[in-house]
Amino acid sequence: MTTSSTSAASRPLARSEWVSTLPPWRRLLATLNWRPVYDIEQETEQLKMRSLEGEKRILASERRTKQIEKETEQLKKENKRLAALESKMDALLFTE
Repeated sequence: MTTSSTSAASRPLARSEWVSTLPPWRRLLATLNWRPVYDIEQETEQLKMRSLEGEKRILASERRTKQIEKETEQLKKENKRLAALESKMDALLFTE
């Protein structure tokens, strides 16, 4: 059974977990605290997550805007219908 370490919803790796994924020579360098790539990888992952969250917010906002536009159109139609009914009622009341 294999597990995916690159899942979109996975949490960021802790340093010790990240070190355990490295080849032996990189583990040695990591124990000497020489890790030029780790911080860059973590920042890149955080930027990707923020970007995805921003895109989701934009899509949600667009959906809300479309829904509001639909509701506005529906209200305009209902207002026209009510105005027509009101004018008919006024005509009936004044003719009697």
